Amino acid sequence: QVQLVESGGGSVQSGGSLRLSCAASGYADSRYCMAWFRQAPGKEREGVAAIDSVGNTRYAYSVKGRFTISKDNDKNTFYLQINSLKPEDTAMYYCAAGGPWLSLREVDYNHWGQGTQVTVST
Repeated sequence: QVQLVESGGGSVQSGGSLRLSCAASGYADSRYCMAWFRQAPGKEREGVAAIDSVGNTRYAYSVKGRFTISKDNDKNTFYLQINSLKPEDTAMYYCAAGGPWLSLREVDYNHWGQGTQVTVST
């Protein structure tokens, strides 16, 4: 059974940084991608970053240059480093696994974590 568990969210001031982690268990199919999504209140879930089996990455335009996705295969964990946080980054952040071709589409992922909240204040 695949389980994804996020951690690292919190409340920070604008301009601060956070590193989110996603520990994956029961998932060993390296053919597919891992990704981070976020959902702000009243908005649709959006993909922000994806990484494939060899470390290629893709980012949403809105976060490029501030977000960095990475992974540690030995720990079966992947990360999202978020710098220069803005109030509009406030959202529930979810990790996902099983997507193809660095997709940032929610429908392409079949394994999801429960989410970790990021709140950015001015």
